[in-house]
Amino acid sequence: MKKFLQIFYLIILFALFCIYELHENSGTKVIEVLTPVKFAIDMNNNGVADEGENICIPEFEALTSDLHIVQDDLIEALKISNTDAINAGFAGDNFAKQTLLNKKVKLQYIPKASSECKFANIIFDEDKNYSDELVKSGFAILNKKLVNPELFNKKLLETKKLDLVIVNSKSRKFHRLNCKFGLNSGDYELLPMREALSKYEKCKYCIVRPVQQKKVQTQDSKILDKSTYPEVFQTDAIKFVVSDYTNNLKPNSKCTHALCKEVVSLINSTNSTLDMAIYDWNNIPEIINALNNAKSRGVTLRVIYDKRTGDNFYPETEEFVKTLENVRSDEIEGSKTQTSMLMHNKFIISDKKKLLTGSMNFSTTGLSGFNANNIAIINSPEIAEYYTKEFNQMFEGKFHKLKENLNSNNVFKAGNSILTVYFSPQDKTVENALVPLINNAQNYIYLPVFVITHNSMTNALIKAHNRGVEVKIILDATATRTTHSTHSILRNAGIPLKTENYAGKIHNKSMIIDDKYIVTGSMNFSNSGENKNDENCIIIENPELAKFYKGWFEFIWKKIPDKFLNFTARPESRESIGSCYDGIDNDYDGKIDFADEGCRQ
Repeated sequence: MKKFLQIFYLIILFALFCIYELHENSGTKVIEVLTPVKFAIDMNNNGVADEGENICIPEFEALTSDLHIVQDDLIEALKISNTDAINAGFAGDNFAKQTLLNKKVKLQYIPKASSECKFANIIFDEDKNYSDELVKSGFAILNKKLVNPELFNKKLLETKKLDLVIVNSKSRKFHRLNCKFGLNSGDYELLPMREALSKYEKCKYCIVRPVQQKKVQTQDSKILDKSTYPEVFQTDAIKFVVSDYTNNLKPNSKCTHALCKEVVSLINSTNSTLDMAIYDWNNIPEIINALNNAKSRGVTLRVIYDKRTGDNFYPETEEFVKTLENVRSDEIEGSKTQTSMLMHNKFIISDKKKLLTGSMNFSTTGLSGFNANNIAIINSPEIAEYYTKEFNQMFEGKFHKLKENLNSNNVFKAGNSILTVYFSPQDKTVENALVPLINNAQNYIYLPVFVITHNSMTNALIKAHNRGVEVKIILDATATRTTHSTHSILRNAGIPLKTENYAGKIHNKSMIIDDKYIVTGSMNFSNSGENKNDENCIIIENPELAKFYKGWFEFIWKKIPDKFLNFTARPESRESIGSCYDGIDNDYDGKIDFADEGCRQ
């Protein structure tokens, strides 16, 4: 009996071996290429990809052109764009189809499986291992690294020449590979642009409008005045930096402008303490690196920032402050009224010796020179100490109307300059400082400003004009839509007032008076700027500096056509140079570039 059972088991084992050999030698058909490393194989020969018939090759990964597969980890690891990933995936998918689709293959299973597939080496054409061929193709990725990067890049370049587009089979429109409407397509295919042109409709968002943008850009380039003005002026104790926004028609994060370089330089030169008051923030790589290096060498970094409410929300500010230890927002617990006011300062104190302040936000639109701004880097321990007292109040939780007046001397000497410092809302800056300054002006008052809504200041400017003082104003186009803007009152009084007509904003909050005084800082000339928000304003008495800034004003004034003395340019329209192709919602209506009616008219 025992011998009989042994013979029986041997027969069973022999039969299983024969079945296995038959399966191995006859092969099964690849009926669908899911990705270059994943395939549907017809195990039961019914011509349908059934559940459990997905096979993945071991070890390797590869990009795919399947828009519904998330491959962000590979894209990040390879440091390529999403568009390049789709192009490479298209080439990889085609390689896999040409190599295996509809071919008989043998499977050498390995002891590994997932919820998506079983793992096996795929043998085709008798003795070829598909994994080896994938490596030779250049599309194989091992441990998140390209096995053959040189060949991969060559294949990618060849594929990009096809100018692939996404064809939405339902809408019968085709889209660029980075178009949000194309990427969200359900039923789609990828085709070279030349093939799609004759069969499908162009996407207005990503194809038609960019062509229109290019046309407008070409028209703008013909009328653009490319003359320049010096952007840096140095006195013995003050470095003053301006931005010629007429030659910076698109914001960026490259830190090539003097405004950004000065911020990086100040951070890099700091040895012990760095206090920053920020209203708006973008993560500029060079500034982030400078801050990280400062912290590494032991610098104590403290930051106060504006807590945004409602529409006033900037995600990168929130992300940035989460990385900090010593940080305080202006949120006042239990007081919505106080919290709704702004911490609108934009200043940096370095080692309690140097101060950087002005109208510039620490954002791409500010640091790249896209917006017209100014900053002053002041070498004065006394002024730095005065600003530190104001900073400390806020860092300890006293913002807006909860702050106390510093009640100390606010006039300082720095080299050949005399500086007078005011903080809002305690110092009532417009009434106590700016209106008297205007009232005492004798020759001229030039104002490059973001907004004017303050009635007392408006009245003082009109009185100065009526007594023969030359008053000129350059006003941001967006500000004319602001409630209570007094630009019409000023124009009707006979004061020459031009609204700017460029993509960026006149973001300055400044005055130049009589070749003697400069007013600068964060405070808009408004009721909120004077009486609600946390702001700083400096009056600098320095004839050389005043003449330099006067020259900048006259330079910008000349660039803005005289028709804008009486006509207000729409901030996002063909009237404002660059505003239809800068990628910015210039008029805050939720529509960008050619999505805005102003750019299509």
